[in-house]
Amino acid sequence: MAPAPAVRTRTLSANEKVATLLMTMSQDSAATIMKHLSQDDLKTVSHAMAELRPVPLTQIEAVVDEFVEQFGAGTSLAGDADRVRSLLTGVLPDDQIADMIAEMEGRVKQSIWDRLSAISETSLVPYLLNEHPQTMALVLGKLHPVTAARVMGGLPKDLRDNVTRRMLTAKAVVDDALKMIETTLHEDFMVNLSLKGGSDSHARMAEIINKMELDQMENVLEGITQTHPKSAEILRSLLFTFDDIVKLNPRSLTTLFDAIDNDQLVIALKGTDAGFRNKVLSCLASRTRRMVEQELSSGEPSTQREVNDARRKITELALAMGQRGEIDLSTGDEDGELVN
Repeated sequence: MAPAPAVRTRTLSANEKVATLLMTMSQDSAATIMKHLSQDDLKTVSHAMAELRPVPLTQIEAVVDEFVEQFGAGTSLAGDADRVRSLLTGVLPDDQIADMIAEMEGRVKQSIWDRLSAISETSLVPYLLNEHPQTMALVLGKLHPVTAARVMGGLPKDLRDNVTRRMLTAKAVVDDALKMIETTLHEDFMVNLSLKGGSDSHARMAEIINKMELDQMENVLEGITQTHPKSAEILRSLLFTFDDIVKLNPRSLTTLFDAIDNDQLVIALKGTDAGFRNKVLSCLASRTRRMVEQELSSGEPSTQREVNDARRKITELALAMGQRGEIDLSTGDEDGELVN
């Protein structure tokens, strides 16, 4: 394997420790925690996450250990689950506490290949280009098919053909060798997702912000703009909101709305302008379109919270479908016309 860039241990501030813990959680869990911070704390933590420099694996483990120690004796999160639950009771709903504990326990057991498959091909391709074709074949054979396809699409043709042949004739890898590769990949990507200066830190932060309420999202971005306008600009370019849905290409729009419940769509469209609404309606089947139009004109009013919840669920579905390769989340010029 190509040597990973050296990451030096340094003294972390309290804010950097919080940022490190949040960056190791799933985006759902991190967003849930951030929703309960005050506006000042939210800005402080957001700045720390946007500015966080690479942290070595050993130091991440030390931060996690320090966190666990705050909940009582013991070294495993599972052993302190009752303590964690008691401390969070009254702060978060019971179902969210259960989800957080399960998520934090589960991430330790999650396969490195599952986690690696969630990384952008823009980071994976440059990294693999430094590896031997046999190593590339092994890694691609372990990734999720959608991610592997995207990575292979970014390889030069001759190299792609070479790797494909090796994948077809691959033999079982000795456990020790596989474990060594997994360890190296973990250190290179899970500790420092970007090998070129932290660009994926912005992507990670964008994923978390995407899960927040719109007003919280704007507060975070405004705070970052005041101190780090360049980071804020990068984050804004990576965010995907409900308003961005109509910028998708026609095929992706149709695929997305085929997967959305009509009642949820009706609620989400309430309060949108005519142009937005017409763009969405134009990608629906004729019968579905008539039903949605009728509900919009004669249905009962919805609260703003219900509208926001429906829009957030549709946005989260779009992000999930984009990650699975089912739709294209790029928001460039349209390349075709919708056919009703």
